[in-house]
Amino acid sequence: MNSKKQIVSPTHLKILEVFGENIKLARKRRKLTTIQVAERADVSRNTLYLIEKGNPGVSLGAVFNVLRVLGLQDDFLKLAADDELGRKLSDIELLSKK
Repeated sequence: MNSKKQIVSPTHLKILEVFGENIKLARKRRKLTTIQVAERADVSRNTLYLIEKGNPGVSLGAVFNVLRVLGLQDDFLKLAADDELGRKLSDIELLSKK
C-alpha cells in the first residue's frame, strides 16, 4: 500500500499540534512514561512522539490506541458529533422546499 503524505495548512497544523500537546499532558498527568504508553498502545516510541507533536501522517488507529491507553477512547466519539454546519445546511434545504 502506498502512503501519501498529508498536506495540512499551517492554520490547521496548529490544531493538530494542540491535540498532540493535550495527549502529552494527559500522559504526564497519569505519570506514564513514553515507553509505558507506547508498549500498552502497541506503537513505537517514535510513533507516540509523532502523535504528541501533532504529526498529520500518523495513523488513526495509532492515535485511537494511545487514547485508549490513557482512558480517553470515548473522546473519539465526540469528533464531528456536533455537526452544526451540516444541520444548518440541512435546515436551509428543508426550509426552501415548499
